[in-house]
Amino acid sequence: MSQLQERIEQFRKMANDDPDNELGHFRLGQLLMENGQLEDAVKSFQRTLVLSPQFAKVFQLLGQCLIQLNRREEAVKLLTEGYVVADEHGHNMPRDEMGKMLVSLGAKAPESKKATSAAGATGDGFHCQRPGCIAGSHAHKLPKPPMNDDLGRRVCDSICADCWNDWLRNYSVKVINELRLDLSREDHQGQYDEYMRGFFGLE
Repeated sequence: MSQLQERIEQFRKMANDDPDNELGHFRLGQLLMENGQLEDAVKSFQRTLVLSPQFAKVFQLLGQCLIQLNRREEAVKLLTEGYVVADEHGHNMPRDEMGKMLVSLGAKAPESKKATSAAGATGDGFHCQRPGCIAGSHAHKLPKPPMNDDLGRRVCDSICADCWNDWLRNYSVKVINELRLDLSREDHQGQYDEYMRGFFGLE
């Protein structure tokens, strides 16, 4: 079994053991897409959006799958919705990519409302880069890096306090328990950091 297939099976187990784990379904979809299993990837991304309908990156990846599967009408509808979601929450990179895909399909991207939404912001001006963040312009920056390493500094620069707390209190516990990680082991710590980067979209 290849390393990619092993990772697919890991996340398939995570998604099956905890059907409400958006991270498990999202990562499974990414790996299935990488392996060319587009129909299965579509199902994983669709499940992710049921659990986290504001997860802009999922709209982008699901749209790519639908385009490759020649499901144009579904892709246009999905990408149009995803563009609006990404724009509302200040996720510019997936929004712009979805706009390009819509144009390539002969459709028009919705008008961006980011300028008007910024006017009503009540946060500290920090924009969280996590694709599934719902705080948008209301996000608050972490006061300091949560770890004293490069990854900790990337998290501090890119991820809001709410998303960090969500990872720390919820998803990190699931990852440790379901994969039986021993963080005193370097290889297990590496797996843990990989899932953290995936959760925050820092890959």
